[in-house]
Amino acid sequence: MLLSEIGNKVKKRRNELGLTQPALARMADVSLNTLYLLESGRLNASLKTLEKISDVLGLEINIDVKKLK
Repeated sequence: MLLSEIGNKVKKRRNELGLTQPALARMADVSLNTLYLLESGRLNASLKTLEKISDVLGLEINIDVKKLK
C-alpha cells in the first residue's frame, strides 16, 4: 500500500468520525505534525504510530502475502 493510500484512509476515517487533526493527534498521543505528514502521504510512519492512530479511529492494520511475479 502506498503512503498516500494510508494517509487518505486515515483522513477519510477521521472526517467520518468528525475529528479534527489536533483532536486525533491528542487522542492518539502523536504530534500534530506527524498526523499532518501522514495524511498528506509524506511520512513513512512507524508501525507503533500507525497502531496508535488506528486504535483511536477503529481501523485495523493487516499484512498480507502478495503474489510473486
